[in-house]
Amino acid sequence: MNKILTFHNDCRLNDRCAKYETCPMILVHKILSGKWKILILWYLSNDTLRFSELKRKLPGTTQKMLTNQLRSLEEDNLIFRKVYPVVPPKVEYGLTDIGKRIIPLLESMYSYGVEYSNTKN
Repeated sequence: MNKILTFHNDCRLNDRCAKYETCPMILVHKILSGKWKILILWYLSNDTLRFSELKRKLPGTTQKMLTNQLRSLEEDNLIFRKVYPVVPPKVEYGLTDIGKRIIPLLESMYSYGVEYSNTKN
């Protein structure tokens, strides 16, 4: 991994993050970066959803893009994928325990969006 990605010398909290191989902020950025990841997590914070339900909630995404974003979130252990042995196949996605821990962050982002919207008026 590139040196800049593993250790962030200019981190605002350098005295705290220096003990980690990767700056925690860089790690969170890596986990959440992706066009649809934050919204996927937001929608899954309420309930488990099927692929088609997520696709409906994200009309600007393609099936391939959504699949890639879901796989990435699954690899990072933020979501789980449950396949039911039925025909046609039924697949549901939901937050893992560690994924549920991101809900307060998402709620803070939502609140910031509300505050920001109010300053634009």
